[in-house]
Amino acid sequence: MSIGATLAAARRRAGLTVGEVSHSTRVTEPIIEGIEQDDYAACGGDFYARGHIRAIARAVGEDPMPLIDEFDSTWRSAKKITAAEAFQPGMPLRKRERRRVGWTAFLAALVLVVVGFAGYKLVSGVGDERPASAAGSRPSPLGTRTSLPSAATPAVQASTAQAARAATPSASTTPSARPVAAQALAPASVAAFGPAGPADGDNPQLAALAVGRNPAQPWFSQWYGTPQFGDLKTGTGLLLDMGHPVTVSSVRLSLVSHSGADLALRAGSKPEPTWLPQVASASNAGGTVQFKLSAPVHARYLLIWFTKLPQDTAGTYQASVYKITVQGQP
Repeated sequence: MSIGATLAAARRRAGLTVGEVSHSTRVTEPIIEGIEQDDYAACGGDFYARGHIRAIARAVGEDPMPLIDEFDSTWRSAKKITAAEAFQPGMPLRKRERRRVGWTAFLAALVLVVVGFAGYKLVSGVGDERPASAAGSRPSPLGTRTSLPSAATPAVQASTAQAARAATPSASTTPSARPVAAQALAPASVAAFGPAGPADGDNPQLAALAVGRNPAQPWFSQWYGTPQFGDLKTGTGLLLDMGHPVTVSSVRLSLVSHSGADLALRAGSKPEPTWLPQVASASNAGGTVQFKLSAPVHARYLLIWFTKLPQDTAGTYQASVYKITVQGQP
């Protein structure tokens, strides 16, 4: 008997409906129905499929270990990138980006050398004008060049003044050194986000509430039996699409819980885990959380990513977020 048939038969023997199993395991009904038909496409990968099989088997009174072994030997797919690999704290730059940074630094250094040499020649050329003696000028060694005028003559004084003015930029052409103040940036959209991306985010229909200002109506994740998501996934969060690349200097949000949450801010150019490296983090957080970046980040997508959930009033574990604000330059 297949894995799905075994679980379906055990559920019927236990007198449980698919909805009741979903309520007790927090696995959605479409995933349960797919597993009972030996269809694991909606699980989001082998890791999550094993977790769902284990949770369903325990709920219906079936030993999960033989089913897990059968899944590994029959259904296990080819090696893919894991969630842990996708969400490593440091995301290395690609080789082409490193080469581009190296060439940019080289060209900048070359320009500085050329400008410095030109400035040195300009200043030294003015200072090396030699005055003639009181009796007149010294003849050229080759006898073919005229004598140099005295530095005290009006023509030399005017030339020196003009060179000095040219070497010193006027106040009207000097750019302002004052930094541009950050402003509030409104996201174009907000979506629930899971380890596989938007496809397995928690409560996607409530995601827009995360930018609202009402603590009684936040976005909240599913509830789990442990702070680490009951071993069903590695994290959950919210993806902010700014509509176009912007410069982000800080992100602020409010949590309904007072403490206990571990979360990170990730930013990148694509809504994919490997394109969203971590730029800031907070541990044992609650209430108002302020992500202050060490340097502004240029990105289109921002991901609020929970790796540990706080405890709610019912004794389970759940994240609740509202009033997300982004500061920077459009």
